[in-house]
Amino acid sequence: MWRHAIQVLLGCSMGKGNLIYKDTGKQAFSFFDRKNGKKGRIVFKRPLNPNFERQQLQEHILSAPLDELFDLKEPSFELPEEARIFTSVICEKCGESAPEHKMRLEEGKTVCIECAKAYSRGW
Repeated sequence: MWRHAIQVLLGCSMGKGNLIYKDTGKQAFSFFDRKNGKKGRIVFKRPLNPNFERQQLQEHILSAPLDELFDLKEPSFELPEEARIFTSVICEKCGESAPEHKMRLEEGKTVCIECAKAYSRGW
């Protein structure tokens, strides 16, 4: 859910390659501006009182100064190469579109991964 909010607020997306998601379990977000090379990392601080109930935590988050809620740092990794934009192709089974690199050729038809029959030799 947080990714959707960030995409709307900042105009970035994982598809464009300017929103990088690393599943680390942390509430930390790294941002890069490809045009000017600026980068930053926002890390959510745990509340000073670990015994907050849910309601207390919500009130704290909504009322505390930003520097109490977040640390500003430099990202510890470099920005990956710019995302490639692939042509969308229509699946000949379900009629939905998907990027061409996610399509399969099956019995002469172009099909999406979901419609493609799995193949395994059981090894």
